[in-house]
Amino acid sequence: MEDEEAAKELIVGTDAQGTRLDLWLSGQLGDAVSRSRLQALIRAGAVTRAGSPVTEPKHRVAAGEQYALVVPEAEPAEPLPENLPLEILCEDDALIVVNKPAGLVVHPAPGNWSGTLVNALLYHCGDTLAGIGGVRRPGIVHRLDRDTSGVMVAAKTDQAHRALSEAFADHGRSGDLERAYSALVWDAPDRWAGTVDAPLGRDPRSRTLRAVVPEGRADARHAVTHYQVQKRYGSDGKGGALAALIECRLETGRTHQIRVHMAHIGHPLIGDLDYGRAFRTKVNRLPDAVRPIVAAFGRQALHARLLAFRHPVTGEPMRFEAPPPPDMTALTEALNIL
Repeated sequence: MEDEEAAKELIVGTDAQGTRLDLWLSGQLGDAVSRSRLQALIRAGAVTRAGSPVTEPKHRVAAGEQYALVVPEAEPAEPLPENLPLEILCEDDALIVVNKPAGLVVHPAPGNWSGTLVNALLYHCGDTLAGIGGVRRPGIVHRLDRDTSGVMVAAKTDQAHRALSEAFADHGRSGDLERAYSALVWDAPDRWAGTVDAPLGRDPRSRTLRAVVPEGRADARHAVTHYQVQKRYGSDGKGGALAALIECRLETGRTHQIRVHMAHIGHPLIGDLDYGRAFRTKVNRLPDAVRPIVAAFGRQALHARLLAFRHPVTGEPMRFEAPPPPDMTALTEALNIL
């Protein structure tokens, strides 16, 4: 989101009292932004009042209120194919499964128009893409954060895209979708297993981050993460651990869900500068042999280890696992010294 335009600050006049938000903004901006585009921006959280998103186009404005609107740069009509390396775990006429490396953005967006997984898939799949919605492109049915590694599936046909989208939307409640993530966190939960059930919405301090929010807030989305402690590392001298390896399984699939939920219960991911900034000084408690390795870890320690689902055409159960990448393996080996 680095290339977005600066926020436009607009104040509601007395003559606009009670007007719908989308209509008022349309009148303020004239032909610069279409009303349908404004409605989409509002729903996406691009309009804020006193720092909080207002996500309902029908919201009635009041005289004297001040709103901020950020209009992102227009995206290119089509991403371009690029010859980028891919670790392919499985591919057929309907889908492709890859092991995404950390640092790879999934989809082109402002600031990342090229060098993404979609660009790589367009090049690799080429004419084998039957088209999604009439456009020859891969169907992205789920995403991993740029700095999260692990297993991802993309559709190559409309049929596969619809079936996989339904499976991911259902989060496996009535099917065979299974997702497991390995994470290295600071300290360790008191219990060996537990569930975090806390709604997520936009962080009022940042448009790009998420936060646990009150259930009744307009942008609150139900989010449930199940976790199990696999191993505890070291001792804090008070009966607790310095770090832990945990497995997380998603019941829902919200943006940054694992990262926010783990931080919410006091165990942010190692290396997560967005949600674990307050824990950065914990590295100073580590022994000399471990401290520089942990301090140098440059991303959130999160890896999508397992993805299982039914084939969208044949119905065959499919299961894919990817071992931790070298950087997480090195981090784990360092923590084993504790």
